[in-house]
Amino acid sequence: MRIAMWSVPRSLSTAMMYAFGNRPDFHVVDEPFYGPYLRRTWLPHPMSYEIRRDRVRTAKEVARSLSGPIPDGKAHALHKHMCPHMIRGIPREFMKDCTHVFLIRDPARVISSFAQGLETPTEHDLGYEVQAELFDHVVKIGLQPHVICMGDILEDPEGRLTDLCDAIGLDFLPDMISWPSGGHPGEGIWASYWYEDAHRWTGFPDPEGAVPALEGRNADLCRKVMPHYEKLLERAM
Repeated sequence: MRIAMWSVPRSLSTAMMYAFGNRPDFHVVDEPFYGPYLRRTWLPHPMSYEIRRDRVRTAKEVARSLSGPIPDGKAHALHKHMCPHMIRGIPREFMKDCTHVFLIRDPARVISSFAQGLETPTEHDLGYEVQAELFDHVVKIGLQPHVICMGDILEDPEGRLTDLCDAIGLDFLPDMISWPSGGHPGEGIWASYWYEDAHRWTGFPDPEGAVPALEGRNADLCRKVMPHYEKLLERAM
């Protein structure tokens, strides 16, 4: 099984990568199209030069690797994708070979978290519109997308991950609930900037509190992307 997990930034998708990566039967791939995305856009992301230098394969080469043999003799793979990376020119043919999971999180929480690392996130940076469009694409090619809310996982990690595994035809393993601190060998070079908090985790963070109140531009941005989020929320497990 190759799971394509489609996330927006700051959706705690790294915790999901650690959960699957701690299973003995899973190989994980962290944001495989980040290098090609930055070479096509030349956006001034943190560590953009280092990422372009580290992730040298073309988008086509990346796509072929995602459909190719799973490394290290593992039975399964988790591909943790960032939806904003799927711009024009990034191949999608590999998607027909995947089981698709859409990880969603309330936009107010994402914007509040994202703004800590990138002061002025744009609508494209957040990726909600692309996430909804990718959902439609999965349906169009005849596959069943699965949607799970990160807030639900934080409330009951074992219960919700068991539900997810049942839905995609995978046995749940207790290894998914806790893992060693310090990150995962498969994570990207950008981990030193974005994953500092995640490296301290030995399991999923505590359940989330009240939704943060946003003001000004961030509140306007939240209203713009909310319909895309709500579209997937209606389909959430």
